[in-house]
This record gives sequence, C-alpha cells and structure tokens, in this order.
Amino acid sequence: CGGGGVPVSRVPSRPETLIGVEAVIDKDACGSKLAVDLEADAFIILTDGGGIWKNFGKPDAQEMAMVTPEYLLGTKAGKKFPGSMGPKIEAAIGFVQNSSKKGVFAAIGDLKDAADIMSNREGTIIKEDNVENSVVWRERSAETEEVMPPKLTQDPPKYG
Repeated sequence: CGGGGVPVSRVPSRPETLIGVEAVIDKDACGSKLAVDLEADAFIILTDGGGIWKNFGKPDAQEMAMVTPEYLLGTKAGKKFPGSMGPKIEAAIGFVQNSSKKGVFAAIGDLKDAADIMSNREGTIIKEDNVENSVVWRERSAETEEVMPPKLTQDPPKYG
C-alpha cells in the first residue's frame, strides 16, 4: 500500500488501457497510510489478542502499556512473529513517525477491550512523547496473573 491505489496491469495490445488484477494487500500498512493521509489523531488496530508483549509465552512475559517507536525499533519487537504482530507494530510505528500532526498515537489491543484501550487500561499505546524510560509495563493484579502470561500453542502466535 506504500504507493496507494488499486493493483492494475496494462493490456499488452493497448498499453493505455489498465485492467484490475488480483493482489494481496497489507491491511495494517494501508490503514496506517490512510490514517496519515487523513491527518487522524489516532490509529487503532484491534486484534483477537492483546497488546505488545516482551517474552511472549514465557514465565516472565510482560505486556507494554505505553511505548515509543524508538524503543520498539531498538528491541525489534514483533520480528519473531512476522505474520501476526510484526506488521501491526510496523504500521503503528509508521503512523506515529509519519504523521504531520503533533501528539498523535497508535494503539494495539484486543477487540473486546476497545473501550479500555482508549483509556490505556488494556492494550498498548505507541507515541513519541511523555513515555517514561521509553516503555511503561502493564501491571497485572493477582487475579489476572493466574491467566498470564499467555501460552504458546500450535496455532500461529497472535502477539509480538
């Protein structure tokens, strides 16, 4: 989606004629570009998982509550899961870094937590400013620790 537009090909016998072709697009990258072009204040990616995790699937797993693009880039967050969280993290970073507006943010979180993502009670907020030490880790209560951290399964991972 970097260049935008509908995938087309020229008809060889009539080079001035374009026809539509089948293609797969990166919906996260397209959403990010659209949000930048629309000068949106925020870009929110709703998933069937939570926010961005460090050490996903391990006993010491932690979810990021708030993080800067620089921290994510420096730690290569999501690179272990290129088919799931990787593109979502890249799209969120792209929106925050490419927006011409000040104070924008991106968020990644579970669809069922949409209202709580906006108040940063769930999911991960990605923004440039006012993030202490570049990352703030989500604190979980004793009740939620029983179900945390998520366990890896045979299914493709849904977290980065």
